[in-house]
Amino acid sequence: MKTRDTYRGPALFSYGFRPFFLFAGVFAVAVMPIWWLIWRGEVAIGGHFAPTDWHIHEMIFGYGSAVVAGFLFTAVPNWTGRMPTRGWPLAILLAIWVAGRAGVAGLLPVGPIAAVIIDQMFLLAVASMIAREIMAGRNWRNLKVLVPVSLLWGANIVFHVEALTQGVSDIGRRLGIALLIFLIMLIGGRIVPSFTRNWLAQGRSERLPVAFNRYDGACILVGVTALVSWVVMPFHAASVLAGSSAAILHLIRLLRWRGLATWRSPLLLMLHLASLMVPLGFASIGAGAAGLVGPAASAHVLGIGAVAGMTLAVMMRATMGHTGRPLVAGPWLTGAFALICAATLARVGGQGVSVGGLDGVDVSVFLWTLAFGIYLWHVAPWLIGPKVGRKDVSKV
Repeated sequence: MKTRDTYRGPALFSYGFRPFFLFAGVFAVAVMPIWWLIWRGEVAIGGHFAPTDWHIHEMIFGYGSAVVAGFLFTAVPNWTGRMPTRGWPLAILLAIWVAGRAGVAGLLPVGPIAAVIIDQMFLLAVASMIAREIMAGRNWRNLKVLVPVSLLWGANIVFHVEALTQGVSDIGRRLGIALLIFLIMLIGGRIVPSFTRNWLAQGRSERLPVAFNRYDGACILVGVTALVSWVVMPFHAASVLAGSSAAILHLIRLLRWRGLATWRSPLLLMLHLASLMVPLGFASIGAGAAGLVGPAASAHVLGIGAVAGMTLAVMMRATMGHTGRPLVAGPWLTGAFALICAATLARVGGQGVSVGGLDGVDVSVFLWTLAFGIYLWHVAPWLIGPKVGRKDVSKV
């Protein structure tokens, strides 16, 4: 049971979603233009990563890990009935995350081994703190969420080890993306149909999303098989079969959630469109293994479309719900999500196609930065300021 709320510190550190959703947005806006300058040879990055490895690592273990932490430190108190982590522990955890970003960028006066140690501390601390809360609240059924978080911590170490011993990362790149997609399949597969069911029920719809059943379990199992195949043998025939099978099954799974009926609620429709990127990503895994698309296509469909799309939509919705705002996206935030979809299309379909001296990479970077800039412009004041109105219990 929750005790009386006696927190009197800054609103920014009153709940886990606030600092991490804010800094994830700031990082997303700042890091992509830097990568664009590196891509064009205008600047160089320090640290022990090759430029492309730095870009991939920071999208997964910088931006992605921050959003995962913000979500979990917000959801776990709802699961356990305990007070949320707040105040100094949250501020220290944020400082660890910032130190990790500085360490891998070569901005700290430490060697590569020390940079690895600093960087891996964040996810280790997140997993430890989440485990403590779940066990203290005796919420044993949600201990399973520690598995992908712990694996993500391990994937970060694998990424570093490959970079240090081989010069570039290989398995670690895909493993990090795969684990974020697994979290989307697992957690998104719960919240998207649940939010949809609630919204359709309010409108007295007779057809509701199909509840989680054995079919969903089979989809996750086949999806995991496809992701594992992609991680360890991305160009093998097994990846063609596994990726194609997962794409079909997950597309059917998505149709069972009745996403087409949510067109009048852009905030809800975003979750379905981001979920659509998962089967499209599986299809690109199969197509990439068959040599029909480039090897980077699946990474960007999954990384930009699914991960960035889902995290952006979840950050918007959770912030609105937990700060007392109506669950209404409005034209600007709806446009921000549309820009991420367009960035995915530009990055996957536009590389090598130059128009006016700009190719798909240039356009994708611009659209991404604009999308997260809009997100920050609208959502940052909510994250920094106090809660207003009543809390919507359906937000996470």
